[in-house]
Amino acid sequence: MNTISHILFDYGGVLAEEGFVAGLAAIARAAKLNEQEFFAAAERIIYDCRFVTGACDEKVYWQRMREETGIRGSDAELTRAILEQFRLRPLMLELIDELSAKGIIPVILSDQTDWLDRLETRDRFFHRFARVFNSYHTGISKREPACFTMALAELAIEPSAALFVDDNSGHCERAAALGIHVHHFSTPARFKAELGQLGVIK
Repeated sequence: MNTISHILFDYGGVLAEEGFVAGLAAIARAAKLNEQEFFAAAERIIYDCRFVTGACDEKVYWQRMREETGIRGSDAELTRAILEQFRLRPLMLELIDELSAKGIIPVILSDQTDWLDRLETRDRFFHRFARVFNSYHTGISKREPACFTMALAELAIEPSAALFVDDNSGHCERAAALGIHVHHFSTPARFKAELGQLGVIK
């Protein structure tokens, strides 16, 4: 019997194409840098300077990136290279509308900066979700179990009532350890198939 009432979706890599990874790869190629090493530095810095949890802004982040990697370009140019790679997946939006019609409550739980707010201004998708938990505003990232317990408390649900969907295995492991149902996302088709197996949709 299905007991899931809420589904918590990651944004980049699930609801949308992974623009952070793709955008950084484009910046690295333009600067003739190793893409894997550049991404590792970019991910480390965004957490170290706590841009992802709202402790600084993109000006601080990009300055750290310039200092450590040697890239050039204005803040606006570098940010644009990333944001233009984030594209919502139509199949996921259709599935979310289907879930909502069946009474399942969709929520966003994302490690994002204020870039997510800019993406909302561009694409207008927040209205499809009951809540949007963005680490930039909550101050807690999915690297911390407290991120999940905070979301559950705000939604007033038990872990067994939630399904968490993310393409990051570490985030999935932390959620699962708290008793939350998890789906390690790879494709919309595979996700939809699992929803059928769970009895969420037919």
